[in-house]
Amino acid sequence: MRPVIGIISDVKANGGQVVHGVTEKYVYSVAKGAQALPVLLPGTVSAVDADMAPERLVVDEVLELVDAIFLPGSPSNVAPHHYGDAPHDPPLPSDPHRDDLSLPLIKAALERGVPIFGVCRGFQEMNVALGGTLFQKLYEQPGRFDHREDTRLDIAMQYAPVHEVLLEPGGLLAGLAGASTWRVNSLHGQGVAQLAPNATVEARAADGTIEAFRIADAPGFNLAIQWHPEWRFWDDRLSSAVFTAFGAAARLHAERRRGGRRLNAAE
Repeated sequence: MRPVIGIISDVKANGGQVVHGVTEKYVYSVAKGAQALPVLLPGTVSAVDADMAPERLVVDEVLELVDAIFLPGSPSNVAPHHYGDAPHDPPLPSDPHRDDLSLPLIKAALERGVPIFGVCRGFQEMNVALGGTLFQKLYEQPGRFDHREDTRLDIAMQYAPVHEVLLEPGGLLAGLAGASTWRVNSLHGQGVAQLAPNATVEARAADGTIEAFRIADAPGFNLAIQWHPEWRFWDDRLSSAVFTAFGAAARLHAERRRGGRRLNAAE
């Protein structure tokens, strides 16, 4: 059996209704790149009737269901109150329903050794969940590049590699790449201000912006990447290697869980 990887959904309005969804490129990268069964996880489910309370997924139930967690990118941002900041005026796009699930789920997954991989917003969620902070407008910080995509270009050009990142010697990404630098795409307006305690930098841009990190002493596979490795991952050796490693970690976790269940059943 393929391992089951839960993908956190965005929650947003569409045509007067609420939609929970994920862009296909993330689902495909999990299915084909990680060779896993993707399962979409909704955020807080808002009540349709005013007299009904919202339904929250229970973290324990989620981690019983899946073998790994994938945190995809999104046009929305982590609400700034989660890292002690005030919202900009006007506020930037947010998704409190996604925050409700992703932030506690990240901490629980890391504590229990459940493999977890975050991309773009997922990278930022991991930093915030673990005690870090963000620049809400990275492009306004002195000395920082504008890491946002050029929306005048077509999608393929927006996701094309545009700058190099420096891979940390001895790090996971440097080992997977077999190189000290890698050329990546860039489509983010926010970025790490203060890195979470115990996090280890895996990659930086030339302007000092942290582009990847992991929690080295956590018991399972974990990785956060600011760029978008899911985009045509099969065309990029490092992107393919990252999803392969993530899938392998999910399979190993699944085998350990099933082995444990067999032992419990035998008892």
